[in-house]
Amino acid sequence: MSLLIAPVHAQIGQNGGAYRGPPVVERPKIDEKAYKAALDRIPDPNKKYDPWGVARPTESAKGAK
Repeated sequence: MSLLIAPVHAQIGQNGGAYRGPPVVERPKIDEKAYKAALDRIPDPNKKYDPWGVARPTESAKGAK
């Protein structure tokens, strides 16, 4: 009988088997004012970025067809 109880006791452990949830991580508070100020410091681009620009044919190649 003791062979059946030993594995159960090993699974429960020292804290009586109580699940306390995931560990709580202390995170620094976000300063909204500083965040918005940092976003305002990002310069606006002069030319709109097109990530697929090299994959598509240029306007002159479209008209040549």
